[in-house]
Amino acid sequence: MTASSKIAGDIWGGLAAMLVALPSAIAFGVVSFTPLGANYLGVGAMAGVMGTVVLGLVAPAIGGAPRLITAPCAPAAAVLSALTVELLARSTGQNVVTPEQVLLLLAMVGLLSGLLQMAFGMLGGGKVIKFIPYPVVSGYLSGVGTLIFLSQIPKLLGLPKGVATGQGLLDPGLWQWTGIIVGVVTIIGMLQAPRLTKVIPAPIIGLIAGMGTYFLIGLVNPELYQLAGNKLLIGPIQVDFSAMQHGMEDRWNALGKMSMADLTAILVPAITLSVLLSIDTLKTCVVVDALTRSRHDSNRTLIGQGVGNVLTAMVGGMPGAGTMGATLVSVNSGGQTRLSGLLEGVFSLVVLLLFASLIGWLPIAALAGILMVVAYRMFDWHSFTMLKQRTMVLDFFVIAAVVVVAVSFNLIAAAGAGIGFAVVLFLRDQVRASVVRRRRHGDRVSSKRIRLLEEKEILAANGQLSTIVELQGNLFFGTTDQLFTSLEEDIKTCRFLILDMRHVQSVDFTGVHMLTQIGDMLKERGAFLIFSELPSSLPTGLNLGTYFKQTGLLTHDEHMKLFPELDTAMEWVEDFLIEENRKLKSGEERALNVNDIPLLRGLLDEESTALFLSSAEERAFVAGDKVFNRGDEGDEIYLIRRGQVRMLLPLQGGKNLTLAIFGRGHFFGDMAFLDRSNRSSDAVVDAPTDLYVISRKRFDELAKGHPVLGYHFFSRLARALSHRLRYTNAELMALKEM
Repeated sequence: MTASSKIAGDIWGGLAAMLVALPSAIAFGVVSFTPLGANYLGVGAMAGVMGTVVLGLVAPAIGGAPRLITAPCAPAAAVLSALTVELLARSTGQNVVTPEQVLLLLAMVGLLSGLLQMAFGMLGGGKVIKFIPYPVVSGYLSGVGTLIFLSQIPKLLGLPKGVATGQGLLDPGLWQWTGIIVGVVTIIGMLQAPRLTKVIPAPIIGLIAGMGTYFLIGLVNPELYQLAGNKLLIGPIQVDFSAMQHGMEDRWNALGKMSMADLTAILVPAITLSVLLSIDTLKTCVVVDALTRSRHDSNRTLIGQGVGNVLTAMVGGMPGAGTMGATLVSVNSGGQTRLSGLLEGVFSLVVLLLFASLIGWLPIAALAGILMVVAYRMFDWHSFTMLKQRTMVLDFFVIAAVVVVAVSFNLIAAAGAGIGFAVVLFLRDQVRASVVRRRRHGDRVSSKRIRLLEEKEILAANGQLSTIVELQGNLFFGTTDQLFTSLEEDIKTCRFLILDMRHVQSVDFTGVHMLTQIGDMLKERGAFLIFSELPSSLPTGLNLGTYFKQTGLLTHDEHMKLFPELDTAMEWVEDFLIEENRKLKSGEERALNVNDIPLLRGLLDEESTALFLSSAEERAFVAGDKVFNRGDEGDEIYLIRRGQVRMLLPLQGGKNLTLAIFGRGHFFGDMAFLDRSNRSSDAVVDAPTDLYVISRKRFDELAKGHPVLGYHFFSRLARALSHRLRYTNAELMALKEM
């Protein structure tokens, strides 16, 4: 796409966006100021226009979503209208609240809400707001749509001020039929617009249809052509920039004069408005990203929205958000960059300067019709399909409850209800998710320490005595019962319960108390509770090991153990079972003679033993010594007479991965002995260790003179390696089945 075609697309996109945004903005302004009386309808319309101009010029220039169109929106109208009604309801006795004071407080709400949005963006809240549960957002927006729809019924019917909507609906004598006809035609025009043309936005077609109907009726009733005092029209609008300047000064001065009561009155509405506008904006951004395969900067977007709303409030305009309808129309009309958003503001300014006087001729019923269609589309009708799924009934209940609270009380109460339901949904999801990620037994998996065949037989026979449970998620008051239920059978039967904590996200005191109870129950049976891989830093920043010590969970009780790695914990259990089975005490290990090593047992007679020892070398190591390093040349095989050797694979960052652990009677280094390649890992001594070492070169010389000995040695070596491979395959299969 060439630069000129991009600019042309942005021009058409900005113009189309203005045609969608401006009529709706005027209607939203009228809704917000209607409770103040008919004399303030023009002020409301002007507030909608000013909001469109300022937001269009500021938000795209600063924000992080180039294609986003920002304008006054339905949530802003609902919050401000509800606040206006509430403020006027407090005007009793000596505490009289004048319309001018209400206007200042509304401006302060918009200003504070913009500042909060800026704070959200600066503190990284752009990502956090996205995590508000969808049912809460859906319920809130559906509640906003319901309130707007209900608030427009009196305007559509032309009911006199002070008549309740329910009473007016039952009394057709109060209806203003001219307004009803205009509103219905407007609604039909908006709904049928997509069938007629996709070039002209639906709100424009609906507005043209409504105004045309109004002026046609005026041919029969000439009184409709009078602007002053006409209750069916917005009324005269004046663009007075000096008055606007005085208004800005008044709002600036009002900031310093606000009392604690004023701040209390607007704080919750401002917070509610800031969150609603942020959600509305980011939701639109996500949709646009999906359509255009782009990516927006959510935090920068919120900062841009906040600055725009602050400046809008200072000039008396309506606050707004990134609007779905205008944005999609802009994109479909060719808008590709932030220039389209800026031009939307420029075109709105042109309308303000050249055609402001014509805005006063807009029929109130036509604007009501536009808003009723907008409100209808805001309602999440798809949510009723949730009733078909039992697992989604609670989600539907949350949506319905937020809507009911919004309609029965107000949006502020709905915000509180939404927060409460968000907590309920979070708890529901946490309780649904199993805290047990995987459960295994010691006869199916083992540590990385390579065991002798007789040791493997011991572990296979006693493997059911140990249970390895990998936990995940959040261990808190909502999941402790689930945890105990999942482990109940193991607590009654196993001798070693290993809890792998590496995937745990949080633990509260209730969770700690449950783990303490499990430990006590195991101790009564002489069993062990073993923890491994406690996270040093949970997402909350908490060190889990330190927290367990502070709460008294980790004591010096010998029946409760803590290991840094799961493999180390499993190795300790295996050693315990083997030593217990052999009835040996710790520290009785002696160095094996050559004929006691399983690989050579029964292979060597007296002469062969002497020959082997003459070809082999005895070496002794202390803990921490390296037998060899990865990449070293060498062709020796090592037979362990006493001690323990760990095979490590060096990783980036100075870390190591334990591949295997070899103990007394085992052999290692067999790969280089067979293929004479460089060493593939490090061999590190864990404890005082004695080795028999024989090189391939010296063994080949021995085998030349004694070929039968060479044949039987390689045959046994192949059989031993085959056993290791089969055992590894069985472990991999067990892991696959989990």
